Amino acid sequence: MKRNRAMLLAFTLPGTILFLGMFVYPLIRTVFMSFFSIMEITDPVSRWHFNGLGNYRSLFSASLFRQSIWNLLKIWTLGGLITLTISLLLAVILSSGIRGKSFFQATIYLPNVISAVAMATMWIQYVFNPSYGFLTHFFRAVGLKQLAELQWLDGEHKFWALLLSYCFGMIGHHMLIWISGIERIGREYYEAACIDGAGRREQFFHITLPLLRGILKTNIVMWSISISGFFVWSQLFSPLTPDTSTVVPMVYLYVKLFGAESVDAISRDAGSGAAIGIILSLFVLFVFQLTNRLLKDDDLEY
Repeated sequence: MKRNRAMLLAFTLPGTILFLGMFVYPLIRTVFMSFFSIMEITDPVSRWHFNGLGNYRSLFSASLFRQSIWNLLKIWTLGGLITLTISLLLAVILSSGIRGKSFFQATIYLPNVISAVAMATMWIQYVFNPSYGFLTHFFRAVGLKQLAELQWLDGEHKFWALLLSYCFGMIGHHMLIWISGIERIGREYYEAACIDGAGRREQFFHITLPLLRGILKTNIVMWSISISGFFVWSQLFSPLTPDTSTVVPMVYLYVKLFGAESVDAISRDAGSGAAIGIILSLFVLFVFQLTNRLLKDDDLEY
């Protein structure tokens, strides 16, 4: 018995130490940092100055940070509706037994294989470019001159260009999650519905959707996590300084940690950067708890 305990300890101790060192310690340190005034992230604890909730108050009093939160919420809401709806539609179509399912599935997922830097660059240079971009040529070809002359990358439309391109890249990822849930639903449900005279529409709303509530929770949480870490796309659409139309909290966090001359973020402030990290973590935790309360699937059987 003692030998088994020693073997168990020998196998679990390295992983436990690694987990504590790489996940638990940084989390606890970040929480403490958010309550201190810290110039550099590498500053020793002796140079930390207790600030209480000062970092949080200064963040929410900064107009650029408030705008970044608003942009995040818009991307989460509008982008989530677009991405999850289209990905669900594609998942239902591909799971209906059409030919070439593997080909279409791989094609739709392909943007997730390409790096975010390359994808964003392609959209900026070859889709939204006002001179030779795809949208410009397409709208000219169909006779929509006003849309062809639209400046997608100006201050008024840049956010929508960013949202469109990001959603396009995320559809394949969420589609696979939907497909994994649809394929778990027993065929006997649909067979029984067909015998009772239910069409595809009734089957979708009364069988597929109710049995996908658990997958919907997963998709919402995964979408929230990806949005909280939204950084590369925003940086590439506004590469020089944070733009009010595309700035998100992760960009503001980067500015606070490494400094940048912009509207209201000039000096480095690692304490405020830690506070932003805590705010984003609380956002994801809130979404997780809310979806668990609203989308209960304990009574469902697969």
